[in-house]
Amino acid sequence: MHLFVSEYGRFLGKKSERLVVKEKGKTVLEVPFRDLEEVTIASNGVSISTDALAGCVEFGVPVHFLHSSGKPYALLASPVLNATVATRREQLKAYDDERGLHLAKAFVTGKIGNQASLVKYFAKHRKGQDSYSQLMAQAKQIEGLRNQVDGIEGTVVDDVRPYLMNLEGRAAAIYWKAVGDIAVGDEFQGREHRGARDPFNTCLNYGYGILYNQVWGAVLVAGLEPFGGFLHVDRPGKPSLVLDLVEEFRAPAVDRSVIALLVRGWRPKFDEDDGLSSESRREVADAVLSRLEGRERYRGEKRKLSSVIVRQARRVATCVRGQGKYSPFTATW
Repeated sequence: MHLFVSEYGRFLGKKSERLVVKEKGKTVLEVPFRDLEEVTIASNGVSISTDALAGCVEFGVPVHFLHSSGKPYALLASPVLNATVATRREQLKAYDDERGLHLAKAFVTGKIGNQASLVKYFAKHRKGQDSYSQLMAQAKQIEGLRNQVDGIEGTVVDDVRPYLMNLEGRAAAIYWKAVGDIAVGDEFQGREHRGARDPFNTCLNYGYGILYNQVWGAVLVAGLEPFGGFLHVDRPGKPSLVLDLVEEFRAPAVDRSVIALLVRGWRPKFDEDDGLSSESRREVADAVLSRLEGRERYRGEKRKLSSVIVRQARRVATCVRGQGKYSPFTATW
């Protein structure tokens, strides 16, 4: 179970081996720690006791903290989860050799490929409509850009990053035009990150915050350094490896969830500060978390998408240790 708390004034405490959620002194939920996978606190005014935090740590349950915009600002996890230093030593060395180059190209391949898959996913539900042919053509254009990644040559990632980012940007322009038309039509003016006020971008940004936490936890469990990325450049306070690994999961985990909500006619509500209302944050979170619990075909088996994220992080660790190549996750459509 992933416990998501977005209601102002709630209190999280511990009773025996159970996490207890209270509101105005009354118990609204009790969950055994052993049944919890993660806890996310996504509102101001939520209190959590040190006993509850200790219980989460004891049972290996990470606790995530999000701003109301969806931006993560803290993660509590046991320090023993990332106590293996050998992987981190190799990760930092990998930046300056072919391992880093390989990973950067794989992250871009995965992102662009899954963008094409998502366009196809929504196109297949429009067979017989005028938009079907256009969407399939756009997916083919995106795939063509993905296929150019392998042809980029260099010795280290710094040699090829501008070319990778160029392909990524060109694919994004086609992708956002396609999914914007699917989700909201002509009112969508393009992808916006910070300070977005339109419903589509605001919901996407909130969903990405949830995804960042999922990936950050997986990176720690794999024994990797969250701030030592390959595709994204180093910058103080920027978890570049988390951002690297997030790329291949944006479309299948968050974009698909938000688009599905909007296609069904749902629209978010905003509070007096122009942020998503508590109710709308909950609905976006439920959609994204439900998608993360959904199963995808992965290496010949059906696995939960959240489990795939953990396994992909471990494959990054295997790659930097020189024990195998990294292949990006490819979503089905």
